Amino acid sequence: MSFAPVPPRADHTVSYLTDVEGQWERLATFVAGNPHLALVDEALLIRPGATFVFGGDAIDRGAHGRTIVRLLLDCKRRQPDQLVLLAGNRDINKLRLVTELEGAPPRHAPEQLLRGPRAALLRWIFEHTMGAALAFDCRRQELASGGSTVTDDEVVQSFLDDLAPTGELSEYLGACQLAWRAGHTLFVHGGVAAEALTQVPGRVATELARLEVDRWIEELNAFYCEHQRAFVARARDLDGKRQWRALIRYQAPLPGTRSNPGSVVYGRFGDADNNPTLPAPDVVDALVRSGVQRVVVGHTPNGDIASVVRTAAPRAPFEVILADNSRSRVSCACRLTVRDEAVRLEGRLLPDEGDERAVDATVVLEERASPVGLRAADGSLVKVDADQGVHLFRYLPGYQFSQRIVERSALGPLHEAAPAALDDDGSAG
Repeated sequence: MSFAPVPPRADHTVSYLTDVEGQWERLATFVAGNPHLALVDEALLIRPGATFVFGGDAIDRGAHGRTIVRLLLDCKRRQPDQLVLLAGNRDINKLRLVTELEGAPPRHAPEQLLRGPRAALLRWIFEHTMGAALAFDCRRQELASGGSTVTDDEVVQSFLDDLAPTGELSEYLGACQLAWRAGHTLFVHGGVAAEALTQVPGRVATELARLEVDRWIEELNAFYCEHQRAFVARARDLDGKRQWRALIRYQAPLPGTRSNPGSVVYGRFGDADNNPTLPAPDVVDALVRSGVQRVVVGHTPNGDIASVVRTAAPRAPFEVILADNSRSRVSCACRLTVRDEAVRLEGRLLPDEGDERAVDATVVLEERASPVGLRAADGSLVKVDADQGVHLFRYLPGYQFSQRIVERSALGPLHEAAPAALDDDGSAG
């Protein structure tokens, strides 16, 4: 079954979830009590008048990756115009396996692995090139959920079966797209920089000042669809090169770095330690001129609840929302409900000190007096302003983070989270 990208919509209620990475409880808690979604007889249903956007990275870290892919794919077949699936790097990078496990391993794979069982090579690929050290054992656990014993070879074959032309992951990726717009909000997996907005692979480069965001979305999704179809067909050039190789490059970090500013899949809004930042001012200006005042992404872990990063007056209202769920301290997901005028964040928060607490906050786009989305004097981001105090968040080296509840009076001077150059230590995202 083929799927066309869902076209942009005007102001529309969007329920948004991203980066569950095979962790069923995050998806289940997102749906439980959600007025726009329901799980009925093990099927996902989207209620009339709403769109569900899944922001990518369905697999890798939990023992329900196949189950989640199957659930989303079934929903897409039944409600194709109400479900937007964005392809994440952890989804797309599996396309490599059909060649890397069948005679063309990564260049830097240890020599002894090339002569051994494919399972050892697959484990090395996951851990050293995909940042997915848990993926092999998570798949084994999922396959053995019925109580049977699962061999290494069966785990390997399950990934290859998923990537067959009629395999579930192939069909799932065929149902995905790279970008979607609802009113003033742009949704992508990772981030948008000037390079990503001006250079769609295989298309003529444009100038940022002349950005037409709907045309750019259309071209970007066309590039994705073309290369995904080439993968399913296993199409090759006359010289034998894979015709889907540009998509593999697009979803990966640049060599020796942890980002790819030319990609909406592996781009980031963050500093060297992943602290959330705004895009560059010229990117903000170009998006605002095109009618985009908000970009919603996943990909970059940022604590227990989504991070909102905002411009300060007198600049035009603009915000970035980072909502990755993969590495939080709590087992539930952060639920985002997105409308043009505001975003509602619902979830749970475990601060550095104290007990876990519920969070239910609404961030109004045009509200300029709020400290939310700005940085405090110590560099921490103000995530939520509530009666019980202000939630401050800051990332530390090594994927460690601090999240504190303080009095609003303790914030000190506030300033924008300006963009900063990422480090190039090669860390995986």
